Amino acid sequence: MMKRVGVIAAAAMLYSGLAQAATEIEWWHAMGGSLGEKVEEIAKKFNESQGEYTVKPVYKGNYTETMTAAIAAFRAREQPHIVQVFEVGTASMMAAKGAVYPVHELMADAGEAFDQSAYLPAVISYYTDTDNKLLSLPFNSSTPVLWYNQDLLDKAGIAEVPTTWGGVYHAATKLKEAGHDCAISFGWQSWVMIENMSAWHNLPIGTKANGFEGTDTEFTFNNDTIVGLLQRLRDSMADGTFKYGGRRGESLPLFVTGECAMWMNSSAYYASIQDQAKFRFGQAMLPYSASVVEKPQNSIIGGATLWVLRGHEAPEYKGVARFFKFMSSAEIQADWHQFTGYAPITTAAYELSKEQGWYEKNPGTDTAIKQLSLNTPTPNSKGLRFGNFVQIRDIINEEMEAIWAGQKDARTALNDAKARGDELLRKFEKTN
Repeated sequence: MMKRVGVIAAAAMLYSGLAQAATEIEWWHAMGGSLGEKVEEIAKKFNESQGEYTVKPVYKGNYTETMTAAIAAFRAREQPHIVQVFEVGTASMMAAKGAVYPVHELMADAGEAFDQSAYLPAVISYYTDTDNKLLSLPFNSSTPVLWYNQDLLDKAGIAEVPTTWGGVYHAATKLKEAGHDCAISFGWQSWVMIENMSAWHNLPIGTKANGFEGTDTEFTFNNDTIVGLLQRLRDSMADGTFKYGGRRGESLPLFVTGECAMWMNSSAYYASIQDQAKFRFGQAMLPYSASVVEKPQNSIIGGATLWVLRGHEAPEYKGVARFFKFMSSAEIQADWHQFTGYAPITTAAYELSKEQGWYEKNPGTDTAIKQLSLNTPTPNSKGLRFGNFVQIRDIINEEMEAIWAGQKDARTALNDAKARGDELLRKFEKTN
């Protein structure tokens, strides 16, 4: 009996030693709430699929806070292996010489087969270098859509969801006649109303192909189309047609409580809206100005990718590469897409979702991918790559809020945003 106990104890010690030997991979992310729980679930699935590596997700706050924390950690040589960075931080990450381990290089060094053509062109084009090599791993990519309250539209006798801005204001009149004031609101206002409305109308946000062709660029978003869109929205606040609810996602309650009939923001709010809305809702493509273009071009992505930071041992990066391959599987990507509303970033995930009948059961949930792939991207609609754009977005937000508060007209505010933004572009150019 003693001999048997000794064998069991030895086996337990061996198992314990093996468990402790698992190489830990730290992943800093910006996914809170139910999205954070899904991130934990993905990491758990990977950890349970093998015994060599353990991925440890750590929530570090919103996108800006997570990126700032990673930069500070790198300077202190306490950086994580992986950090989630939103799309407007791309130029800054590319400029961080010696800090970033490009994904294409990581996968090759680790001996892991990796085909970047598996990802949708509208997604990877944002995150490739001048040689079209992938720098960071696409993870959560979304695009703004027009969310609508079907119950309110039906009550107002609006048979079709508006496709143009003229249609939005016509719907506002019908809603008002039915006793409902707020027709529309939006969130992430720079992304939706400046960046995406420019791409949607095939207009440049700035010179040099929106910064892709060099740092010696300047902004051009203070044009008649964008000025006109914002000024008309400001004017409509007087009768309650438009209500402003915050820079990011703070305006979500305006929609899910039924206060505003339509809301423009990320397709990735699907899980939150499904959770909170007590009415029939749907999503449609963004409205466009029919007086500017005959048809819309394509929207651009938001969201974030996973960047790998240097400074760790080679065996640890082998684990990162293995995890990235796991993350790229059709099953993981399709599940993430269906749960969150983020776009299916690989062709395989999109096809799997179709095979599973997801879009038939949930009409409209393919709006994001249809919008992103509506037309072949032009230099105006490929995306943007401006240095210091995290800070520049704050400037744009400040100036847009001056419009909503009645402190400036739209032209003055956007001219001021351009001038202030150009100053930060020149600072970035000098240091890069």
